[in-house]
Amino acid sequence: MAFRFEWTDGNSEDFVHFYRITENYYSAIVGGEDKRKGFIPYNLSSVIEDVLIVHAGEKSVACAGIKAYSGGDAEIKRVWVEPEYRKKHIASQMMSLLEDRARERGFSRLILQTREIMPDAVGLYTKLGYHRIENYPPYDKLDGAVCFAKELEP
Repeated sequence: MAFRFEWTDGNSEDFVHFYRITENYYSAIVGGEDKRKGFIPYNLSSVIEDVLIVHAGEKSVACAGIKAYSGGDAEIKRVWVEPEYRKKHIASQMMSLLEDRARERGFSRLILQTREIMPDAVGLYTKLGYHRIENYPPYDKLDGAVCFAKELEP
């Protein structure tokens, strides 16, 4: 099956749809929205400048985004692949495209936050050359967060 990758922004209807799905997923894995209230203000969809939506035919099946963080850093946000489309290397392809986009925008490093209780995410980032770093703000004050980074080759 061929996938189509489309750039948009955080206000895209498809991305807002995935944002709601991921909010529900993250709340479920940590035992409710109350246990992640501190994370929510830092993950608003509308502030994500570059969003990648993946389509299988007319259906949107995956998303990922980047936004400026500080200096030479851009932050990866909302990497999501619908369960029935996982194990098809979509996430790896999205990560590569995010890295290219970050380079084009002049960033020298990508950073991201995930959770240890998401071993598939941790495994993906590690496999792709991301290394664990000290938690950066605001995640340095939030329980359960783990942060990763990757220096971008020019």
